[in-house]
Amino acid sequence: MGSLDQHRILVVEDEFILARGLSRALEELDAIVLGPDSSIKTALDRVEREHRIDVAVLDVNLNGEFSFPVADALIARRIPFIFVTGYDEAVTRDRYPDVPKCNKPYVIGSLLTMIQAALSRQ
Repeated sequence: MGSLDQHRILVVEDEFILARGLSRALEELDAIVLGPDSSIKTALDRVEREHRIDVAVLDVNLNGEFSFPVADALIARRIPFIFVTGYDEAVTRDRYPDVPKCNKPYVIGSLLTMIQAALSRQ
């Protein structure tokens, strides 16, 4: 796995253990982790105020609410993102057909590969 070379990666995840594990893996690859944010409000605030976000990892369900307002804010800023979810693909397919999805429970290496692929498409 290659370096993420100071890319700014937003982590939006309400499960502390998953958020911390992903953040550590990203930091080990030289990424700058923004967050992790665990609510729609804090994630929206961060998307609004951060001058640069290279890619985001967005949990579909944040404390019982769909994170679609955050997804829409990322799209408005043309920030690529990856959904992570335990839900069936149908939950996001119609509204976000082109957004990559990583199913929970995920293997960290697979998610990191998806992040690098999203960065290479920029």
